[in-house]
Amino acid sequence: MMARASKIMRKAIQTILNNYHCYALVATLLVFPVSASVLLSQSLLPSTSPVLLTIHTRIRSLFDAAGFPRTLQFASLLNAKLAQTLSSYLLTLPFTLTFLVAAKASIIQIIRHKLSSHPRLNSLPPTFFSVLSTHLCGSLVMLSANAAAFSLVFIAINALDIVGLSGSSTVLLCLSAASAILYSIVLANTLVACNLATIIAGMENCGGYEPILKACIMIRGRAATALTLALPANLGMAVVEALFQYRVVRAYHRGISVSIAWEALTITYIYSFLIVFDVIMGCIFFKSCMSDGQLSWDDRYHYRIYPEIQTNEGLSTKLKAHELP
Repeated sequence: MMARASKIMRKAIQTILNNYHCYALVATLLVFPVSASVLLSQSLLPSTSPVLLTIHTRIRSLFDAAGFPRTLQFASLLNAKLAQTLSSYLLTLPFTLTFLVAAKASIIQIIRHKLSSHPRLNSLPPTFFSVLSTHLCGSLVMLSANAAAFSLVFIAINALDIVGLSGSSTVLLCLSAASAILYSIVLANTLVACNLATIIAGMENCGGYEPILKACIMIRGRAATALTLALPANLGMAVVEALFQYRVVRAYHRGISVSIAWEALTITYIYSFLIVFDVIMGCIFFKSCMSDGQLSWDDRYHYRIYPEIQTNEGLSTKLKAHELP
């Protein structure tokens, strides 16, 4: 698993170096506004922000109605994190649905151009709308995954209440730890599947929920590799966000200078390139999964998958994928 993930990372780095000017242009023109909006949204939303306080209150009311005890540490931490994430998501949504989707579509087209001897560069608009529809469906899937995780925690709390253990601080502490682990696993796997779905949508020009279903099938048995690939970029982006808060936001309150502005631009560009690197790794992972399924690219940019499905009678069936538009 680690060997395969490291191989995909090396391949992604090699891909960037072989065509650096194209990816740098995408990072500068398309991803940079998204990165700036994400980093600035966290600075423009202090803990006393009316928007943040309103969302925090609504989520707290929802947790109270669901029966989450206020002494449950997991609920308190999750409430604060959800309020911050949702506020940042709403502020950056216009940039995400335009610049980020266009960036992903462009990166996918660059990689498709390298894979095909007859590239279709005029297919960028269909790719954009395929990635856009899949991104919107993925947001709904993420919302459903959060609701499912909350439901499981709610069932566990009510089960403890029935047996009379909900008042124990030790039990609540264990429940908080277990809930945090469960929520992290559900959220991480859902995020990986949704990110891979946008890659599939761009590669196959299919949108909606179909790429999400294909992504769930594709990562079956490869979830550990997918999670390992998602870790470096997401960890790097978290470090860059903390660095921006420490180096730029704190210095901004003491006064604006040329050095602060230059440092802010540099940090934002690093954040942008991490997003580009994450998308490229997703494309390489998609190609790797297709190769495992005996993928073959022909002159007209088709692909065929022939996985063998063995039955008890020793019979096998071959699944043939549809032609890409």
